[in-house]
Amino acid sequence: MENILSDENAIDRRIAHRLRALRAERNWSLDDLAKLSNVSRATLSRLENAAVSPTASVLGKLCVAYGLPMSRLMRMVEEEFEPRVPRERQPVWTDASVGFTRRSVSPPAQALSGEVLECSLDAGVQIAYDASPRAGLEHHLVLLEGRLQITVDGHRHELQPGDCLRYQLFGPSAFVTPASSGARYLLFIV
Repeated sequence: MENILSDENAIDRRIAHRLRALRAERNWSLDDLAKLSNVSRATLSRLENAAVSPTASVLGKLCVAYGLPMSRLMRMVEEEFEPRVPRERQPVWTDASVGFTRRSVSPPAQALSGEVLECSLDAGVQIAYDASPRAGLEHHLVLLEGRLQITVDGHRHELQPGDCLRYQLFGPSAFVTPASSGARYLLFIV
């Protein structure tokens, strides 16, 4: 579930620092956050001390506890806003334990309403999120390659390349790729 951090993975260290700061801002103990997020106290401690890299699932649970979309949390640890974001400077975060890669193509900024993510899932991957970090969060997902099954608030959708799924997220969601195919998609969040 968790990956050992390498010295060259600066984004994981920034995530650890930001998670520690978010908890401190709310005056929550590790036990408080563990109860709110359903993530063990030991895992939270290791995450905040940069002893392990967070998985997409764990970050999703923490974002629900903090009331933040994952992209906003990631924005808090990524580079400052620039109008043009060259591909080589777009922050990439990977959860190698499940085969998930997230590139922040158009990172969120205070002056902008939306953001764009390019995501890749390996074949045979399943990622589930227990709840929306913010009720009604608007998503527009365009499948570029592969096959992807998305369940949103109990409704399952089978996507093929070129399909767009538009939804407001209020409850749980899951992303599943078949054993024979991964998926690459753009996710627009407003």
